[in-house]
Amino acid sequence: MTIGQPKRSYWKTLGKDLHKTWILYLFLAPALLYLLLFSYAPLYGIQIAFKDFRPALGIWGSKWVGLHHFMTFFESYHFWTLLSNTLILSLYALVAGFPVPILLALLLNYMQSERYKKLVQTVTYAPHFISTVVFVGMLFTFLSSDGIANQLLALLGIQPVGFMTNPSYFRHIYVWSGVLQNMGWSSIIYISTLASVAPELHEAAIVDGATKLQRIWNIDLPSIMPTAIILLILNAGSILNVGFEKAYLMQNAVNIDYSEIISTYVYKIGIQSAQFSYSTAIGLFNNIVNFIVVIAVNRFSKYVSGTSLW
Repeated sequence: MTIGQPKRSYWKTLGKDLHKTWILYLFLAPALLYLLLFSYAPLYGIQIAFKDFRPALGIWGSKWVGLHHFMTFFESYHFWTLLSNTLILSLYALVAGFPVPILLALLLNYMQSERYKKLVQTVTYAPHFISTVVFVGMLFTFLSSDGIANQLLALLGIQPVGFMTNPSYFRHIYVWSGVLQNMGWSSIIYISTLASVAPELHEAAIVDGATKLQRIWNIDLPSIMPTAIILLILNAGSILNVGFEKAYLMQNAVNIDYSEIISTYVYKIGIQSAQFSYSTAIGLFNNIVNFIVVIAVNRFSKYVSGTSLW
C-alpha cells in the first residue's frame, strides 16, 4: 500500500468474499450452528461456579460466593487423588497411544499385498465403531476369571489372573484397550499424509541404495511430522479430559482409588448429589488447566520445530 492510499475496509472485503463463496459458508453453517448451540451458548451457565446456585432462585437470583467452591475443592482430601489419577491416566494414554497409529500407518504404507493391507485396515478400524458400553462389556467378558485370557493362561500352565479385580491393572487395561480400539482410526490421517509424499523421493532414494528403514527415517517421518505435532498439541489440550464413559463403566469398589478421576467425580457430585455449583467449579478448573496446557505446548512446539496451531 502506498502512502496516502485509503485503507481498504475490512468489512467491505469480507462482504465481497461472502458474496463470492456463499455456497461454501452455507455448507459450513450447520457446524457453526452446532458450535454456537452446544459449545458457546452453555458458557452462560459457567457463572454458577461462582454462585450458591439454587434452581428455585435461578442463576441471577442465586447468591454470589466468588471462589468459595474452588477453594473447597482445592482443600478437599479428594483433590490430589483426583488430580494424580487423571494426570497419570492421561499421560499414560498419550505416551502409549500417540506413536502406535504412526507405526501402523508406516507398516500399512509398505505392505505389498493390497488384499492383506485392506484386511488389516478393516480389522484395526472395526473396534473404533464399537460403542464404549459394548467394548467395556467385552473387556469384562474376556478378562474375567473364566474368560478367554485366563483360559489361554491356563493352557500355558499359568494360574488365573484377576485382571478386573486387581486395582493395579486398571490403568493398563484402560490405556491399552483404548490403544487397541482407536489405533486403526487414528492412523487414517497419517496414511493420507504418507500417500501425498512425492513418489520421486522414494524412487531417488531406492536408486541411491537406501533401505526401507532409511526411507522411513529420512522421507516418511519428516513428511508426517507436522501433522503429528498438530495432533500432539490437540491431544495435550485435553490432558485432563480423560474419557468419562469408559472410566465410569470400568469402576468398581475394588479399583475406585485408581479409577476415580475428575470427570467421574464431577458426574457424581453434580448429577447424583445435585451440587451444581461445586461440580461446575471443578469442571471449569479442569478446562482452565487444559487451556493453559494447549497454549504452553503450542508455544513450545512453535519455538522448537516451527510448527504450531497458530
